[in-house]
Amino acid sequence: MNQSIRDKLEQLTGRLDELGRMLASSETTQDMDEFRRLSCEYAEIGPVVALYQTWRQAESDLSSALEMLADPEMKELAEAEVTAVKERLPQIEEDLQKRLLPKDANDDRNVFLEVRAGTGGEESALFAGNLFRMYTRYAERQRWQVEVISASVSDLGGYREVIARIIGNGVYSRLKFESGAHRVQRVPDTETQGRIHTSACTVAVMPEADALEEVQINSADLRIDTYRASGAGGQHINKTDSAVRITHLPTGIVVECQDDRSQHKNKAQALSVLAARIRDVQEREQHANIASTRRDLVGSGDRSERIRTYNFPQGRVTDHRINLTLYKIEAIMDGDIDELLAALVAEYQADQLAMLAESE
Repeated sequence: MNQSIRDKLEQLTGRLDELGRMLASSETTQDMDEFRRLSCEYAEIGPVVALYQTWRQAESDLSSALEMLADPEMKELAEAEVTAVKERLPQIEEDLQKRLLPKDANDDRNVFLEVRAGTGGEESALFAGNLFRMYTRYAERQRWQVEVISASVSDLGGYREVIARIIGNGVYSRLKFESGAHRVQRVPDTETQGRIHTSACTVAVMPEADALEEVQINSADLRIDTYRASGAGGQHINKTDSAVRITHLPTGIVVECQDDRSQHKNKAQALSVLAARIRDVQEREQHANIASTRRDLVGSGDRSERIRTYNFPQGRVTDHRINLTLYKIEAIMDGDIDELLAALVAEYQADQLAMLAESE
């Protein structure tokens, strides 16, 4: 193991001991905000230190086994121990390096998911509905909560646009690589001659800001319009101006919300979506300004980038960023996307590890 990594792990071991003493202190327990902060840090560092102790024990076992090789009576047993430990050590070291990679500050956040129909007309809108169902089914498997913020339904029951808030543990960490253009190849229900059509949708996954204060929004930069909501909802929804449209003048970002009967709640939801969109734009601009000599193996996240193709006649789904093809399209469209997401995370981590190795 690289000495710089060992030094970092030794520092974390010392920090864990320090946190243990601080959490046991009566002074800390009197300040609940500080107690929660230290508890979170302790919970984050603990597994890393435990894995480091496992590595140190394996190193000790290897050293002992090598010493036993000199004893003729213990040689066979020692050789078996040396082989076993040498097989375990590389995986432990790799796991440790992954745990030391810089953590995305947004990983634990809830997200706003936006799915929009693109090229392909009504077929694109139907596919947008399929994609939204795929993410909804996946959220159900993860026991996440899905709240639809706004939806524009197409004539055949698809979505021209749908925006939802997904609430749960580590939502952004799992879905953050889904932003981009998703292409579908299939025979549409509207096709009478059995021809395969290609259409596309765009998906945007944006971390939710903890509070509006995280994004500086000047009220003078906002144009807020209210209007009567359309769609289902009975007499009330059509008689009051409960729907809200907010335009952020500097960026031209427009957010509409009419899901709730309360204008106040719709405005609050719209402001939350607006803050997330502005934050997303700011972060993408920041990333674009940082010169990078390495190719991002998981894609730039640009909305126009084609990241995945869903080919129904061949029953396959291909992620073009990592050249992964899975022949289980029905399961994937039903929300079984763990294998896809895990492969993207693994590739991203491998790229980060390569960058870490180059910098040492």
